[in-house]
Amino acid sequence: MDFTICPFCNEDVPSMELERHANNHFENEEQAIDLEVAQAISLVEYDETGNGSGEFDIHEKKIRSLSDLQIRANFHKVEPGLMTLLKKCLDLESEKSTSIISGYVDHFESIEFEDVGWGCGWRNIQMLSSNLFSEREESKKVLFGGCGFVPDISSLQRWLEIAWGRGFDVIGSSHFDMAIHGERKWIGTTECAALFRSFGVRARIVDFDSKPCLENQGVQKRKHDQVYGPMDQFLSGGSRADVSSSSAKRGHEVLMEWIWNYFRKPGNDRVIVSDKTPLYFQHDGHSRTIVGIQVKHQKNGSRQYNLLILDPAHSTVALERSLRENVGWQKLIKRGGHTLRKPQYQLCYIDSGIADKDETEKLKILESIYVEF
Repeated sequence: MDFTICPFCNEDVPSMELERHANNHFENEEQAIDLEVAQAISLVEYDETGNGSGEFDIHEKKIRSLSDLQIRANFHKVEPGLMTLLKKCLDLESEKSTSIISGYVDHFESIEFEDVGWGCGWRNIQMLSSNLFSEREESKKVLFGGCGFVPDISSLQRWLEIAWGRGFDVIGSSHFDMAIHGERKWIGTTECAALFRSFGVRARIVDFDSKPCLENQGVQKRKHDQVYGPMDQFLSGGSRADVSSSSAKRGHEVLMEWIWNYFRKPGNDRVIVSDKTPLYFQHDGHSRTIVGIQVKHQKNGSRQYNLLILDPAHSTVALERSLRENVGWQKLIKRGGHTLRKPQYQLCYIDSGIADKDETEKLKILESIYVEF
């Protein structure tokens, strides 16, 4: 039997067992750090009872502990960047079209035996975070204690618990009993928004619904009654009818046009890079990240849209290979309007800038823009 020296502990290990043995080192390290974080937080809670020093605010102590002990997410990094490869492929397409895409975005895939089947929401948060770290300096300074990297799921779960503890999305947190660390529970758009808002990042929610908003049928939609950011102004101003009220538009065309208007940026290039963040895209059973949209102008004057999506269920290596070879990437990334068959969708987008203390208090209550299609 062939043996190989483990690069982490210098132990002789059967070659066929090396990968499993090496992975155990990472698992043990993560467990040890999780334990250290839990111990630090328990000491903070002990202080808060009055039996300890109680010198600092409990949440500030938790934030400080987690900032020091959180773990960087492990992912396959694509050089010179996945969006750079996507832009090249879109430029090479033969059909006449215009595409608008976000700037830098890393792809985070769900990992077998780790988060397959429940972790898509966390992976989408990681994708949005990678864009914020790369494209928005103001967000980079405040996110996750200013660590400068995208944390792993375990660390994100702890950050969300801290956000809940500080009063962000009280209603939503009650569905999880304010505890999610170590749980394999699905999260959605509201958890994404609450997490980002806890750092003063202006995360906004949009509900798209094909059903009438009837309170007497037990359906109560959050209505947005205050204008904060540019897309809210778009929907609340004179252009709102173009998006949400036109009976001439069929179903999900409303969703497509909203996304087109969100990413839209002046320019004559075939592929335009927008300064907008990707969109957290939620529907029943799954969530993905929208990194752009493509429009093809038809001879009859109509427009055909394709969403450009990164799916946590896909392999990053497979995505990279298909884009480098310019083969098969359309099946992985493009989604036409005919694929949008769900009756309800939710989006989360992020406005620029960081909220001050007073605005951050208002961000604790989650509202959404309601769009019926």
